[in-house]
Amino acid sequence: MKLTDSKVFIVAELSANHGHEIQIAKDTIKAAKEAGADAVKIQTYTPDTITLDCDNEYFQIKQGTVWDGTTFYKLYQQAYTPWEWHQELFDYSKEIGITLFSSPFDKTAVDLLEKLDAPVYKIASFEITDIPLIEYVASKGKPVIISTGIATIEEIKEAVDTCKKMGNNSITLLKCTSAYPSPYEEMNLNTIPNMKETFGVNVGLSDHSIGSTVAIGAVALGATIVEKHVILDRNIGGPDSSFSMEMNEFKEMINEIRNIERALGKINYDLNEKTLKNREFSRSLFFTENIEAGQLITEKNMRSIRPGYGLHPRHYQELLGKRTSKKIEKGTPVDWSLTE
Repeated sequence: MKLTDSKVFIVAELSANHGHEIQIAKDTIKAAKEAGADAVKIQTYTPDTITLDCDNEYFQIKQGTVWDGTTFYKLYQQAYTPWEWHQELFDYSKEIGITLFSSPFDKTAVDLLEKLDAPVYKIASFEITDIPLIEYVASKGKPVIISTGIATIEEIKEAVDTCKKMGNNSITLLKCTSAYPSPYEEMNLNTIPNMKETFGVNVGLSDHSIGSTVAIGAVALGATIVEKHVILDRNIGGPDSSFSMEMNEFKEMINEIRNIERALGKINYDLNEKTLKNREFSRSLFFTENIEAGQLITEKNMRSIRPGYGLHPRHYQELLGKRTSKKIEKGTPVDWSLTE
């Protein structure tokens, strides 16, 4: 599967925004397609494959997040996408014509997704240090998307090198800020072109900020993928609802991204036909008084003004002090034939 072509690959992250109702999940997938998304991403884990059912101090969430006050196990009980849904969701997505893929969180999740012929894999920010998992994912030979929200530059390099070591060079890094929601001042989007240069791979954005401003800015800086959490209605609630986009907002973001893509265009200094026509509004040299033949051209009777039918203003000093070759009416464009 090719993730990038001439347009940004836009991913709707379903995450936990299904309220444990498969119909909500399917409705969200359909709505994402109708909004213009290229793909929908889910997450493949169970509470037992991602953490332990343990409530000692190590497993209490107290990092200043929207999920503080519960344990890892209880959070993932609420957030996970049931594995028995996967076949139906993949089949449904294929039926309506949108790509579905997932973030696996252990080898058993990768094995399930392989059976479903998942076209691409996503390594979540908090799994970027799980080198054995990255090795296993990369070994499948499919494109790998890696979020970098909690990684040092050394850890990002290790993840990229791990994929390459497994013979997989189809890598896209996602600039990500692992704060939920992410404040604008912590997004540091200027890292995107630097990541591309540093690691020699495509770079996109996994965005947890509110609104579409950051996503549009990322595209302007060269992001090839934009991933955004979506939800049918924030009133559904759930662990990720507070920083997820409703579908009307998501559709508007996609429209704005497509607009900025068109506006970015290519490096081009050529003037199109419309611009050339508009040059008629530019400055040029005109005679500003009635002048007799043989009269001196001065600052008083010649000026650089709009429109652009006379000689280029660069000739102004050169023309001063010359004499006219014939009688000239006020408002006549300056031309070499009118001078001696």
